This record gives sequence, structure tokens and C-alpha cells, in this order.
Amino acid sequence: MAYTHHFTATVTRGAEEVLAEELAELGIQDTHILRGAVGFSGPLALGYRACLHSRIASRVLLVLKSGAAPNADALYAGVRSINWLDHIDPQGTLAVDFVGTSQALHHSGFAARKVKDAVVDSIRDATGERPSVDLKNPHLRINVHLYRNEATVSIDLSGAPLHLRGLSRHQGEAPLKETLAAAILRLSGWPEAAREGKPLFDPMCGCGTFLTEAGGMAMGRPPGLYRKHWGF
Repeated sequence: MAYTHHFTATVTRGAEEVLAEELAELGIQDTHILRGAVGFSGPLALGYRACLHSRIASRVLLVLKSGAAPNADALYAGVRSINWLDHIDPQGTLAVDFVGTSQALHHSGFAARKVKDAVVDSIRDATGERPSVDLKNPHLRINVHLYRNEATVSIDLSGAPLHLRGLSRHQGEAPLKETLAAAILRLSGWPEAAREGKPLFDPMCGCGTFLTEAGGMAMGRPPGLYRKHWGF
């Protein structure tokens, strides 16, 4: 029997239900709507599937632990209690994204450093070595979401945001993110229209985000097909 994991797929505010519908079409049924995200559970393969096939999700996070973090010391202890050697090599690199604030943790940069210290100290005490920080292309990207003094620690399976499709094209002055364009297209009924052979007309084409996403939808091409790096 496959081990059940818990995932969080983040999304542009207001597009949560559209993402849940898309995930259901991908065979991910056990979903629940969150604020700016959709949670789901299942085997690890579902997380990989969402990374490769979701056009609407911004990131796909694998939840490791949730717990009370009323202050910096509690945050440090909670993060340190995770067995990080299961997820990163002592010679590897890491980065931390920290989202949310509280009365005690009102600076996200400070909180991110506490998380980094907890991971590094845990690995150094166990092995005598420590991973280093790489903010651009780390082996492991850690996401911590703080809400009402509860911290949720996750691994970012996507790595770079999922709107970066891996295709090289010109960006205009105010480019629309591909994930938002895909959500708008689904709301417009485009996938069904494509199956019926109807055309798509974009009078304000710009750099072609809507048309590129619509074409990928019509062809059934996974949006992550051309990405060369993943967080997992």
C-alpha cells in the first residue's frame, strides 16, 4: 500500500476552485480548498503528477510537519525535530522561503534564518558536515508557512515557480503569468471549446501568453515538459 503524503498546491487568490477542478481531472480527488491554495493527499506520485501537469498551480509543496510556533525558539525546535537527512545530503544546498508573520515573528527574513539554522545544526550534529545556502538553484527548497502561530514546514517539489514553463520567449513590459492565464482560459470555457474545434481570438495578444497556454491545452501538452530542473 502506498504511503499517504499531504500536499499543498499554491495558486493565485480567487483561482482555488479552478485549480481543484483541474486537479480532479488529473485524477487527484482528495482535495480541499484553502486560502490561496488547494490541499490534497495521496502517494508521492500525485505530487509529481501535479508538478508536471498542472497549468494553474504556482507551486506544489510536500508537507513534512505542522506545529505550534509562538516564538523563534519554538520554530527552531519544531524544524530541528525533522529528520533532514531524509531530504538533503550534508554536502547539498538549501534555500528557505518563509511566508507569514506573527507578533513574535514579525520579520520573515529573521524567521527564515532560524529555519535554516535548525536544518543546518541538525545535519551538522549528526554528520559533522553542513549544507550551504544557494538561493537561486538549491538542491532543497524549504517552504514554511506561518498562520496564527502555527508553522507548516514543507518541501517545495516544484523548485522554481511553475509559471516558468521552460520555454524561452520574449516578455513584455507587464507580462501575465502563465498560471493566471491558464486559470482565466479555463474560466472562459476554452478547454471545452478547443475539443469542439472552436477558435480562440486574442485581440490584445502582447507576448502571447494566452495563445501559448491555449495551444498547450488544445494539444494536451504537459506544461512542465520542457522544465530542466525540479525541486524534487
